[in-house]
Amino acid sequence: MTSLSLLDPQDWNFPVPIRYGPGRLGEMTQVCRTCGVNRPLLVTDRGSRDLPFVGGTAERLSQAGLACTVFSEISPNPRDDEVAAGKAAFQAGGHDGVLAIGGGSGMDGAKAICLVAHNEIPLLDFDFTKPPPAGSEDSAFPPLITVPTTAGTGAETEGASMITDTARMMKLCVAHEAIRPAATILDPEITRGLPRNLTAWTGCDALVHAIEAYCVPNFHPLCDGSALEGLRLIWRWLPTAVEQPDNLEARGGMLVGSCLAGIAFLNGLGLVHAISHMVGAEFDTHHGLTNAVVLPSVLRFNEASIRAKVGPMAEAMDLPDRSFATFYDAVCRRLDALKIPRTLTDIGVVDADAAGLAQKAMEDAAVETNPHPTTPAELEQLIREALDFGR
Repeated sequence: MTSLSLLDPQDWNFPVPIRYGPGRLGEMTQVCRTCGVNRPLLVTDRGSRDLPFVGGTAERLSQAGLACTVFSEISPNPRDDEVAAGKAAFQAGGHDGVLAIGGGSGMDGAKAICLVAHNEIPLLDFDFTKPPPAGSEDSAFPPLITVPTTAGTGAETEGASMITDTARMMKLCVAHEAIRPAATILDPEITRGLPRNLTAWTGCDALVHAIEAYCVPNFHPLCDGSALEGLRLIWRWLPTAVEQPDNLEARGGMLVGSCLAGIAFLNGLGLVHAISHMVGAEFDTHHGLTNAVVLPSVLRFNEASIRAKVGPMAEAMDLPDRSFATFYDAVCRRLDALKIPRTLTDIGVVDADAAGLAQKAMEDAAVETNPHPTTPAELEQLIREALDFGR
């Protein structure tokens, strides 16, 4: 990929219609009309609601005759009660579509609101691991438009959401096959204001997506190709995006790499995410940061099962050889350079019940696609390593 293509507008139709390029958020009015949305509910997270382009987008839509209101009561780890409040806002405003602008939390909250906006089905009945709930085949889900404001989550091209079940304090994946974004805008301009630490944390989230998705032991060359190209872009551009936050080429490379890694994890993820989801639900830690801290422990655990995968990843990362040791050391050095804390204890996961976290994590769908099978006892030990040793 040349520098020129990272700065030029591009239109792609895989896996959903995507408009990529600096400044393309300005096309939102046209996108809404193309998708048949006249009264959009703009959903974002609390951390993004005061960003100028959020209010600016809502104002431009309203000036164009598209009645737009903003719902921003979404936590960094979205909760089922917040989704219920979003549903109430959608219905009270007579909205006909959802516009998700934000990081992974804002987009997850928005997608979950779409699931329940036009029906009375309990949100958690859409659990990804279970058959679709009765009556959902007759539900007309509202159109969804996604705009990521970070280069990390990769949530912009698929319909699944990670939501905290407040009764059990567990993260669950909720989804329906009929929920897919009608359009996505990837605009690197709006990621330039992301602080250094959030650039690093969300970038590590994308890095983990690429690595875990590629290591899933299923035959899926489409996802594998997306994972490797995503890894190549993320490894190349993440340090520059952190050190030179206004570098539009780096921001573009990260946004495309993150999107590709998000496409790749349609094939599944692994124990990094199984652990991180439950730690985030219980301790409200940042998801990307938690992934980064847990990654080395999981790589060591999976070493014997991913040796055949290390070579292509090492090549994508332009490493000097294809050994696991070189690959692992490069990952740890990169985390050090990005100032990622070394243990879960360092990010506030104190007095953690490792056995309880392991039991919850064993229920996460990502356990099933981890390259090395695990038991609750092994997972508990892995969590203890991440708490006390890390890397």
